[in-house]
Amino acid sequence: MTVQSIRLFGDPVLRTPADPVVDFDKELRTLVKDLTDSMLEEGGAGLAAPQIGVGLRVFSFDVDDVVGHIINPELSFPDDEEQDGPEGCLSIPGIYIDTKRRQNVVAAGFNEHGDPIQIVGTGLMARCVQHETDHLDGVLFLDRLDAASRKDAMKQIRAADWYDAGKPPTIKESPHGRGLFGLGR
Repeated sequence: MTVQSIRLFGDPVLRTPADPVVDFDKELRTLVKDLTDSMLEEGGAGLAAPQIGVGLRVFSFDVDDVVGHIINPELSFPDDEEQDGPEGCLSIPGIYIDTKRRQNVVAAGFNEHGDPIQIVGTGLMARCVQHETDHLDGVLFLDRLDAASRKDAMKQIRAADWYDAGKPPTIKESPHGRGLFGLGR
C-alpha cells in the first residue's frame, strides 16, 4: 500500500488545471494505485491526482462498492435534472456544505492501460465524478456555492485546526461558467 499525503486547501496545486495524460505507462499505473490506496485509507468517495500533488487528469473513486478510476475524463449530461445535498472534500477536511450538481452524468475517458471507458453516474456517483473532474480543472466545490454558503464555508475553514492562516484562501471562478442551475457545462 502506498498512501500519499493529501494536499489541503490553500495549496496552489489545487488551483492549477491538470495536464492531460499522454503516456499510459508503469508510472501512470503506480499513480492510479497510489490514488486508490490513499482514497481508501482516508475513506473518501474520490481522489484526484492534484490532491496528492500530481498535475495530471486522473482520479479514483469508491462509490456504492464500485472502486475504479478514470483518466482524461470528458463529461456530458443526459438531462437537466439537478441534485442538492451535502458535499465535502478530503482537501477541505470536516467541512460539508449543500452543493448543487447535476443528477446524471456520463464520463468518457480511459483506464490505466489506455483503453476507452465510460462511467454512467446518478446521484452520489454523478456528484463524485463532477467533483473530481472539477479538481482536474483547478476548481473546488467551494467555487460552486452561492455567496452566503461560501461565506459560511470560509468561516468554518478559518476555524478548522488544519487551516494555515498564513496562506490566504482564494476562490476561483469555474472555467465552465455557472451555466444551467449554476452548475457549469
